[in-house]
Amino acid sequence: MSKFGELIDVEIPVLLDFYTENDNQSIAMHPILRDVAAALGDKARVIKIDIEKNKDLAEALRVKGLPTLIIYKGGEMKWRHSGGQDANTLIGIIQEYV
Repeated sequence: MSKFGELIDVEIPVLLDFYTENDNQSIAMHPILRDVAAALGDKARVIKIDIEKNKDLAEALRVKGLPTLIIYKGGEMKWRHSGGQDANTLIGIIQEYV
């Protein structure tokens, strides 16, 4: 869990995508998240977390619905959403924290 703390305790927004490969909506988010990462460049970080490989973390954060999107900045959760989002909406939300 200490590695997770290092991931989110940064001064740029970090968008976490909790997903699993056997969830269609999670898979549909992959190209959208690539677009978001490309649009924001080094102003933000996008990290995909497979809940099958990170069960303890998903449990600790009470991830139920997939995909679950969470934005952290400076180690603090700023925004959370379960379900898909379009790229423009996500970019707008993240830019509030840049």
